[in-house]
Amino acid sequence: MVGLDLTEAGKRFQYEWIFKALSFHIPAGSKCVVTGSNGSGKSTLLKCLSAVQPLTEGSIDYNFQEKKIKETEIFEYLAISAPYLELPEEFTLSELLSFHFKFKSPLEGLDHEEMVKLMYLDNQKDKYISQFSSGMKQRLKLGLCLFSEAPLLFLDEPTSNLDSKGVDWYLKMMGLYAKEKTVVICSNEPKEYGFCDIQIHIEDYKLRPKL
Repeated sequence: MVGLDLTEAGKRFQYEWIFKALSFHIPAGSKCVVTGSNGSGKSTLLKCLSAVQPLTEGSIDYNFQEKKIKETEIFEYLAISAPYLELPEEFTLSELLSFHFKFKSPLEGLDHEEMVKLMYLDNQKDKYISQFSSGMKQRLKLGLCLFSEAPLLFLDEPTSNLDSKGVDWYLKMMGLYAKEKTVVICSNEPKEYGFCDIQIHIEDYKLRPKL
């Protein structure tokens, strides 16, 4: 499992600080939620944690089994589900599973047929992703993330487009397939993160105007 250490981390776009002076330890195997109102910078922090965007200042250290991981290599250890990550809609479900698992190893004991059943997409294998409903696409995004052999998971708004049954499914899948992983969730919905043991409130790390 991967542990993360943020030291005086800050991110600025032009003249606006999204967050600043964020120092935090996320132990390996923990479940962490980043909370805050819409537009507060939760997704920006997640993009920085995944090394998609660079910090403006400060640093993030990654450790796996007491070994330091280079920022340029962290992608090998993580899987992400987020609204801004688009699914290739020209693929069928079968094609997408084959494509995704060329780059990520599946969890031991899970083949594509079992994954499809777990995502309640049994009769959709030859259907194009463009024909999926928003709820089906969200289950697929989460499934691709959870069923990958990755010790670090980043989930941004994980139950968006899911109905109450979909939320129950998400919580069940998290209990089954994320318990041995380090998880960081961005959310302002308590139903999504009730199992988390660490909370970062992003609005606590805003640059406050001087009075």
